[in-house]
Amino acid sequence: MQRMEFEEAIEVIVSKDKRFDADAYEFLRGALDFTLKMHGEREGEVVDASEDHGDADRGNRHVSGQELLEGFRDYALQEFGPMAITVLEEWGVRCSDDVGEMVFNLIDVGVFGRAATDTREDFKSVFDFQSAFREPFVPKGKKALDAGEAK
Repeated sequence: MQRMEFEEAIEVIVSKDKRFDADAYEFLRGALDFTLKMHGEREGEVVDASEDHGDADRGNRHVSGQELLEGFRDYALQEFGPMAITVLEEWGVRCSDDVGEMVFNLIDVGVFGRAATDTREDFKSVFDFQSAFREPFVPKGKKALDAGEAK
């Protein structure tokens, strides 16, 4: 089977599964690169994010569903700030399960690799999108007031 270019793969996926915008897949690819770079830096590897080594090189290093979701969240907050939840919802991405669905769509067309232990369940309800993308921007005093009201 010939390896599909990423853009071509997205066209194929979006033509069959209209739940997620093509931009969401492009963002997911960026989030994977971001995650690989962050994990490489933590492990002391020299990672040059300015070079695109292609999807084949991405497949040589594995990140878990949890790690990818953490990177996805951090990348969205970095790229979109308080608008992250709005942008993601516009693209059809409303929960961690949706990220898993996109990952497996990319696996199904051969663009992303997969370890034998990887499953869609790895992405199920990992974190609440509302909390993950709104809470970092709630003023500290407001958080304390809300916590006091919850008692």
